[in-house]
Amino acid sequence: MAYDLQEQEEIEGIKAFWNRWGNQLLTVVTVVLLTVAAYMGWQRYQASQAADAAIAYGQLQQAATARDLDKVKEAAGTIFEKYGGTVYGQMAALLAAKAYLEAGDAKAARAPLQWAADKARDDEFRQIARVRLAGVLLDEKAYDEALKVLGAAPSDAFAGLFADRRGDVLAAQGKADEARAAYKLALDKTQDGSPLRRLIEVKLEGLGGTGS
Repeated sequence: MAYDLQEQEEIEGIKAFWNRWGNQLLTVVTVVLLTVAAYMGWQRYQASQAADAAIAYGQLQQAATARDLDKVKEAAGTIFEKYGGTVYGQMAALLAAKAYLEAGDAKAARAPLQWAADKARDDEFRQIARVRLAGVLLDEKAYDEALKVLGAAPSDAFAGLFADRRGDVLAAQGKADEARAAYKLALDKTQDGSPLRRLIEVKLEGLGGTGS
């Protein structure tokens, strides 16, 4: 097939461009395709993980409802090991702890609460776990440990709860002045209309303080 002079020049230009940049272009295209494939594969993996975690969490819910603590421990352990980085990990920790506490096994509740306090994906869950763990330690008279758990700086939304629980621990230690200060801080950090306010006021009045 014959080409005219213009077509031949265009072909020669394409050849020259390809000879100079062809390998680089192939490399870039390959990297892009591999990146896209990896991303799509990761998305499928994440979706599969979430689905499997949801099933495992459902099994944990059934075990908790049935008060079968052996199955609670097994299901929660599976979630922590395989799906701890998903939202179901932190949910499982709080649910398992609740099941243990309702069964009167506060010692067993400490492990999932500690896991959530340290490893929960969302800060809100970590703070909830700390407040609940401090409550368990308070009941066990492990006062220093409870105060240590509450030592982490809470967000504004949890400042009232942390201060209230700290007041509980200090009151149990017989440190009335420090407990009053903690309860007053709790009042300052708790919104008007919150049911917690009246409870804090009762505790404060019991120590000879005032809610105003």
